[in-house]
Amino acid sequence: MAEILAALRSLMASHSPPLDALVVPSEDYHQSEYVSARDKRREFVSGFTGSAGLALITKNEARLWTDGRYFLQATQQLSDQWQLMRIGEDPSVDAWMSDNLPREAAIGVDPWCVSVDTAQRWERAFAKKQQKLVQTSTNLVDEVWKTRPPLEINPVIVHPLEFAGRSVADKLKNLREKLGNEKARGIIITALDEVAWLYNIRGTDVSYCPVVHAFAIVTLNSAFLYVDKRKVSTKVSSFMQENGIEVREYGAVSSDVALLASNQLDQDRGVSSGQNRVCEKDTSEEEENYNDLIWVDPASCCYALFSKLDADKVLLQQSPLALAKALKNPVELDGLRNAHIRDGAAVVQFLVWLDKKMQEIYGASGYFLEREGASKKRLETNKLTEVTVSDKLEEFRASKEHFRGLSFPTISSVGPNAAIIHYSPQAETCAELDPDSIYLFDSGAQYLDGTTDITRTVHFGKPSAHEKACYTAVLKGHIALGNARYPNGTNGHALDILARIPLWRYGLDYRHGTGHGIGSYLNVHEGPHLISFRPQARNVPLQASMTVTDEPGYYEDGSFGIRLENVLVIKEADTEFNFGDKGYLSFEHITWAPYQIKLIDLSLLTPQEIEWVNSYHSKCREILEPYMEKHQMEWLKNATEPVSA
Repeated sequence: MAEILAALRSLMASHSPPLDALVVPSEDYHQSEYVSARDKRREFVSGFTGSAGLALITKNEARLWTDGRYFLQATQQLSDQWQLMRIGEDPSVDAWMSDNLPREAAIGVDPWCVSVDTAQRWERAFAKKQQKLVQTSTNLVDEVWKTRPPLEINPVIVHPLEFAGRSVADKLKNLREKLGNEKARGIIITALDEVAWLYNIRGTDVSYCPVVHAFAIVTLNSAFLYVDKRKVSTKVSSFMQENGIEVREYGAVSSDVALLASNQLDQDRGVSSGQNRVCEKDTSEEEENYNDLIWVDPASCCYALFSKLDADKVLLQQSPLALAKALKNPVELDGLRNAHIRDGAAVVQFLVWLDKKMQEIYGASGYFLEREGASKKRLETNKLTEVTVSDKLEEFRASKEHFRGLSFPTISSVGPNAAIIHYSPQAETCAELDPDSIYLFDSGAQYLDGTTDITRTVHFGKPSAHEKACYTAVLKGHIALGNARYPNGTNGHALDILARIPLWRYGLDYRHGTGHGIGSYLNVHEGPHLISFRPQARNVPLQASMTVTDEPGYYEDGSFGIRLENVLVIKEADTEFNFGDKGYLSFEHITWAPYQIKLIDLSLLTPQEIEWVNSYHSKCREILEPYMEKHQMEWLKNATEPVSA
């Protein structure tokens, strides 16, 4: 690490102008949460492997900002050259730079790796001391990263209509109507999942996310895809042609954005775009200024592309595709339901296998009984680790129809590791399973018909009264949120508290949001809505046909962690009344796997909660039975036996 920092500082000093600081964000050119191996620049410089964070290197300091999911992990991974800055507790990046860097300091960043939003926020903070944000012409990290993985050429795949549920033509027509409504003549689409969704394509350019490294520009009469042409087969090429999409090289997006700005991109500009206009104006002067804006999403468009536009002619607002993609069509909803059934079957088959192994190898009392482990002597070759069991879980998933891979690295965590919210076990250093400790696994898969994400927490020995009380509080919050009914217009910020109240009663809480949207064979974390205490959860109301997770947790550093997660679909609620004619919404669970009865303190559940658990468990039995072998079904029947207080 020391050599990397020294090499970067030397490049900062020789840069024109010399840089007082260099910012290394986590994101790629598309502001993605998960990035390909060659885009993990922040991980390369800092050694911290979490998915979120920002590194700042000054002449004599190195600081890393990350959020509450990663505090514990970052303290373990950062060398003593680095100082951890806890988002929400320590000063924010922009405030720290503005306060601690000298007057007129030059702060460098690769403008391709920072969003318009972020860059403008920093510039406002820098104004106080006349500091300036310097757009570096190359990425300085790439210059010192001698072992940077090469570019991969992965094919673009057409996502069939039987899974997509909506044609490209329909999506483009809808998008152009929205451009017309906003007086825009074009939009630059930079988020990878939006490009994939709009053009019904998928790929394998980023691990766990079935996306293609590509940009798109759509105008009132044209559509462009910017992608490495070596990835485009003749079949995909003709699919693009049929849909009126012109394929151009990935690097051409830069010059094409400049052409778009000067209104020279549309070769067929002679064609009146009147057909796409939502309403015609009478006066030619108004006609002149009618569609003159370029729509850019400030959260996902990089500063490099924005800098090529005339700022006065830019519509800076959330991409219309974010919400369109989140509102699943009936085909996608059916696909998601089916994918979650197969996925639930894989999770149950894994639990049956793991229960048997824990008893055989470790003398554990198992999933159903409570007693201390019999500390059986085991052979080295038999041992179960966080990695070997998560590989087994992947095996069960891989046997299911339409499986295409995992949707994120499996969080497979024993005891104290379960307290690391986004723990990612490594074969060399991971823990062995322990019959006397909690085991938490948060995992998901990509299937052609949907993306999954589920968390269960189990114990194969004798859980303590405290562990049971904490598990039960988490379960009560999970049930309360899943059973909520609320008026149209309610956002996820308003509902977040429902999952926390049972924990707050004990003075407990968790440092992450409670729910995120999930893609349809796309990214496992999907906006624009979320259920969270974070202010951005106020931005978008929850709406029928969105998906959202329900995942409260509790983490005790150095001891254990608990999280329970199901995916929900938002639907119209059948309420007795309809106050204010707003219409009411509720949730439908689409995840199917039992909660461990042994970890529940039934005396803490209300009769309604007990009834809910019994009803959910009976559905699990019924829905998963077709996938179970005889011994698996017997186990599932046991795991879903009705309970009473």
